[in-house]
Amino acid sequence: FPLTYQGAVIGQLLVAWRAPDEAFTATEERLLRDIARQAGTAVHALQLTADLQRARQEIVARREEERRRLRRDLHDGLGPSLAAVLLKLGSARALLAGSPEKADGLLAEVEADIEGTVTEVRRIVYDLRPPALDQLGLAGALRAFAAACERGEVGDSGLRLTVEVEMPGELPPLPAAVEVAAYHITREALTNVVRHARAEHCTLALTIEGGKQTHLRLSILDDGQGLAGTAPAGTDVPTGIGVTAMQERAAELGGACTIDSAPGKGTRVTAVLPLGT
Repeated sequence: FPLTYQGAVIGQLLVAWRAPDEAFTATEERLLRDIARQAGTAVHALQLTADLQRARQEIVARREEERRRLRRDLHDGLGPSLAAVLLKLGSARALLAGSPEKADGLLAEVEADIEGTVTEVRRIVYDLRPPALDQLGLAGALRAFAAACERGEVGDSGLRLTVEVEMPGELPPLPAAVEVAAYHITREALTNVVRHARAEHCTLALTIEGGKQTHLRLSILDDGQGLAGTAPAGTDVPTGIGVTAMQERAAELGGACTIDSAPGKGTRVTAVLPLGT
């Protein structure tokens, strides 16, 4: 007997006759169907609980991975750089009275070291949240990156690419996590077009769609050569060019990112990111 929840079959209730020659009566079958119908709700709740627990575990794991990455960047990168600056400043002070030229040389090294440290700090901050999102908003940041692709500032394919951008003039306020995911997915997809697709035209479309749950839909479609060895839509797509990263960013928010491509027929990247009810 099927276990159903809101019209969807989520399992089965398996029963057996008391004896090989003793079939169920009509009353017993009705009772079993009622039990299966009520059990469907309980089984669905149990599945939701298990899914929630797995989601919590994934969130904790990803958070700890991010903390580990930040700790490594700070401890192995900024830490030694700042320690070296401190030592050079101490040496420069000691040389200032007796050997001003040597002190000046050390101070010049300190200046170069500090410039490198500032660059590293900017990189760490950029990884946390791209500054373009705060400066231009999501729509402006995506338009700016699309323009950079057209100008040949992204990748080095040697081909002229036209990027057509289709999106509302103004977007409603979006969750920060959705903005970051949409931005990185688009950057990755457009970068792949520039570097690998050998395309002449690409369309970037962004829409806010309603229904039972409002979501943001991204679509990046190119007229390039397609992904080598790509299977039909709905099957596995070769990874290694950022596909996994795009899919993981969408999945983290409860969304999905799909790649449809065929040799010689271009590639379409579609990401759907929930915005809440």
